[in-house]
Amino acid sequence: MNDEAEPPTFRAIADDLTQALRHYLERYVGDPAVAQELSQETLMRINQGLPDFAGRSSLKTWAFAIANRVAADYLRHPDRRWHIVELDEAAEVVDPDTAVDDKMVLGEMNACIRGVIDSLPDNYRAALVLHDLEGLSTEQTAEICACTLATAKIRIHRARQRLKEALSTHCAFYRDPENVLRCDRKA
Repeated sequence: MNDEAEPPTFRAIADDLTQALRHYLERYVGDPAVAQELSQETLMRINQGLPDFAGRSSLKTWAFAIANRVAADYLRHPDRRWHIVELDEAAEVVDPDTAVDDKMVLGEMNACIRGVIDSLPDNYRAALVLHDLEGLSTEQTAEICACTLATAKIRIHRARQRLKEALSTHCAFYRDPENVLRCDRKA
């Protein structure tokens, strides 16, 4: 940090970043209630670590790195490991000819995509969520994930490849008459 600049207060950091951190954590773990708990844990760790913050990165990057570790620690716990289900074993999608509420269809598509994202290894999932869903730069993603820029680029690329392969193998995407993107499970 700059000697002339006044150190940021916890309140200012919390006001600026709470919503962004919660949003990231929700995308990372896929559960709003868990994301809320992890957000609180992240804020507690930020508060505890603030006196030692040396300013070698931006506050946002530092806070997201803490959130990333909190979420990874949570998911590593044996009681909380994701039960990976192959897409072939997942429940069948409702027949597209059946009148289904748009929100239900969208929810099923999101659940399918969420399942694929959840099946990615932690380091790929973190890189994909940070970069593609949260819109952070590759440099920020690398810093948060504690890896080199080249490694971050590789993780993002491989995560995208796995996501694309799983979706193209198991899903048929099309546009309905209203030009809305839809997805049906392939037989």
